Amino acid sequence: MLPGTSPNATVLDSANRDRTRVLLLFSLSGRLRPRDTALGALVDRYDYGRFASHLMTSQDVLPVPVLDERAAPRRLRLPHGDHGLGLASLRILVVATPRGDATLVVDCAFAGETTAGDLAAWLATTCFDRERIELDDRPLLQTLTEQLGRPLALGQNVHQLVFPGGRLQRELLSADVDRKAILLNEIVYRGRMPWNPATPYDASLAPHLRNHGLTLSALGRGVSVQAGWAPHVENGLMLVAVGMVSALAVLQRTRLAAFAMMKANEQALTDSPTEIRSLISRLSAGVNELQLDLAFGVEAYVDSLLIPEMVMEAFQSSQRDALGIRDSLENSARMVERLTSVISARSAALDAELAERDERRDRTVSGLVAAATLIALPPTLLLAFFGVNGTNVDDHRSILDLRAYGTAYALAWLPFVVLVVIGYVLLRRISTRSGSLLPTSDDDAVPVPPPRPPSGSPRP
Repeated sequence: MLPGTSPNATVLDSANRDRTRVLLLFSLSGRLRPRDTALGALVDRYDYGRFASHLMTSQDVLPVPVLDERAAPRRLRLPHGDHGLGLASLRILVVATPRGDATLVVDCAFAGETTAGDLAAWLATTCFDRERIELDDRPLLQTLTEQLGRPLALGQNVHQLVFPGGRLQRELLSADVDRKAILLNEIVYRGRMPWNPATPYDASLAPHLRNHGLTLSALGRGVSVQAGWAPHVENGLMLVAVGMVSALAVLQRTRLAAFAMMKANEQALTDSPTEIRSLISRLSAGVNELQLDLAFGVEAYVDSLLIPEMVMEAFQSSQRDALGIRDSLENSARMVERLTSVISARSAALDAELAERDERRDRTVSGLVAAATLIALPPTLLLAFFGVNGTNVDDHRSILDLRAYGTAYALAWLPFVVLVVIGYVLLRRISTRSGSLLPTSDDDAVPVPPPRPPSGSPRP
């Protein structure tokens, strides 16, 4: 506490930092469902200052820590050495959203002064060779897998938050614009993009930059430089970045899942209604999961509702633009919507096919019953005639004697033959009748209105 200040003095959002702090955020593939642990909520693991009340309100939406370990700095080893940057502290967290999307957070603070060149090399190593980072002479994820008891794998998304301290912070907050631009360019692009002083404001190269004098924010797709902020603001920025990295991973997984379901729908070769229903049921369940992922894994973290503060909104807006999350979300939502339409169309086609099959079956059964009735009635009449003890029936003649009983056979069969012929003629007339099933318009052509003249031009 500064001399002459009271314990109730306002805590500023800006502050000086003695040591450079870097937060490495790595998305993890697969699902890691959070469980009830003794770690509590993420708001209990860090100091969020005046932002804590917002986080307490949104606690059910925030990621949950499933692992939080403070490790000795010497335990962390990089594949190409530490580039002359020794660590003063090391903290490793694994957080998971309520949907099970996990993110690895490595919180580092350096022991001495850091230069932009050494820091850029350190950031490049921890990004491009992250699979080879070791903890206790073993791959980092192998150690974490043993502690969590669940297999973990690194995803495709990385974001590195840099909070400069010491001389580096003073240089970035100085009035030397050219020097500041060189340092930011080297850190944000991890030393992979040389600075060109002839084009200092090239939109394709310059990061999102906000310079308020006491603080500075420069944002690229993979690296953010935040100088001059107080620790509680740094922790809030970390939480926003975790949500963005998680949301980007969900979008990529959603896109791949949508393509997989599209292929499953196209490659399904089956004529069994049961199998088709099973396919539609699986696709529908998959689409429901995609919609939940987009709603609660992406949309919940890309707006300013979690921490409605100007500092967080500015960082969130810049990072959202740099990552292209808004456009990706809209495209993915359209893909899922069209996939839903395809599944609905397939379900409707199945229902129509089943209805047509049932109709054909009913017509076949009705035809068989009618034919059986038609065939059975004449013999029944004849048997009734021959069973009558009448004078026209001779016990000594065969019932197949047509010369004696031809008239009886004709009277029994002729009406049914006539009925069949009349029915056949009527069906032919119905099936071959001319005309359209849809009524046509009485007018030969619908008049087309003339084009409207441009505004301000005289009418003809």
